[in-house]
Amino acid sequence: MSLIPRLFPEEPAQAATPRPAQQIARGTTQARYHHFALAVDILSEIAQGTVPADQVLYHHFRKLPQMGARDRGIVAESVYGVLRQRRSLAWRMGVGEKQWNMLVAGFMLDQDWADKTFVLKWLGNQGAAQALDDLARSADDAPLAVRVNLPDVLAERLLQAYSEEQLLALCTAMNQPAPVDIRVNTLKAERGDIQHMLNDLGLATELTPYAPNGLRRHDRRPLFSLPAFKEGLFEVQDEASQLVGHLVAPKPGERVLDLCAGAGGKTLQLGALMQSKGSLMATDISAHRLEKLTPRMRRAGLSNVRPVAITGMTDAHLKRNKGMFDRILIDAPCSGTGTWRRNPDLKWRVLDLEELNATQGALLEGAVRLLKPQGRLIYATCSILPEENECIIEQFLAHHPDFQLLSAADILAEQGITPPHVGDMLKLDPAQHGTDGFFAAVLQRVAATVEAGNDVV
Repeated sequence: MSLIPRLFPEEPAQAATPRPAQQIARGTTQARYHHFALAVDILSEIAQGTVPADQVLYHHFRKLPQMGARDRGIVAESVYGVLRQRRSLAWRMGVGEKQWNMLVAGFMLDQDWADKTFVLKWLGNQGAAQALDDLARSADDAPLAVRVNLPDVLAERLLQAYSEEQLLALCTAMNQPAPVDIRVNTLKAERGDIQHMLNDLGLATELTPYAPNGLRRHDRRPLFSLPAFKEGLFEVQDEASQLVGHLVAPKPGERVLDLCAGAGGKTLQLGALMQSKGSLMATDISAHRLEKLTPRMRRAGLSNVRPVAITGMTDAHLKRNKGMFDRILIDAPCSGTGTWRRNPDLKWRVLDLEELNATQGALLEGAVRLLKPQGRLIYATCSILPEENECIIEQFLAHHPDFQLLSAADILAEQGITPPHVGDMLKLDPAQHGTDGFFAAVLQRVAATVEAGNDVV
């Protein structure tokens, strides 16, 4: 579960548009002006605050109901393209990393969406001609952080865990748009039936390589208006997230806790794996996010889920359940570095890893008191940073000799799931697996009794 940190302190953003987007009338040439201007407006707004890129796009598009789907697609892809390639575009053109009008122009020229004459006319600056000529320059001899389109601090941090070759492959994959993965609700449907139904509608899908109930689509046409979605036959869920659910491997009749449930995407999968039998408690400190789960679980046909908004690990709802759960999933707040394909704006925001690590450790410590003897804790993040993953598990095990690390590969293999390069811990990334970046580890209590512990705030 990702958090939205602060923006990197950088040079002031360039004043947004050569002409206000709202003043541009319809027409082919005027529409192209509109694409440029609106993309620059949106990028400037993303850089100024802490609102995620997808929400900024949504709010701008809501103010332009007359804008067609094709035009929205061009603007959205321009925004995301610049966010993905920001450093390499700026380096190739010799411009600042917040000269949004130049970066948008460079991206559109790269995509053959506009010609140089039109772009120069839009920019209204003949001095830009040299920068656009320089766009043909390769970034192969640029510094590594430029080639992988990351801030220096992030590139340096990742080089402690990856070789230069591995980091290049990882970031190349991270800079590609993500596919749309769906999870078939096995309480109501079979994967093959849903695939045939979607194919008959002209919505081609393929089987996800590893998740046994997943399908993958490579275009962005929305699925939420389909009757099958409204009837709860499937949910949109990345394959990596689905594999975490299989790592939890809950059994019908067990007592399970989804501690950081958010809007309940993994909760729905756990409920289906439990065949809606037993007890599944879904908690989160955000009542607003959690309230989205109720209509989703009804649509999915789940009757064993109980959403509970909590104030923290000392909440009375948790205290009453000391030593009661067979399995606890902690989808911990994290940097979201594994989701850069979907959220490239996160690359350019400051990471407060010290605060995140404190929260991650506190959640594990608090969950210990809620677990039965022989119960399992499953710790997961959508991060690729070892500081949020392996390091947290190592620290936990060093202080808890009553827990052991179970093999993630063995747990998945028992279900016929065999993704490559998986060992004791589950580590997924788009370069090796075609999924979001994800981490998970399964910790089993081996002591016979539940020990008392101090409350965690």
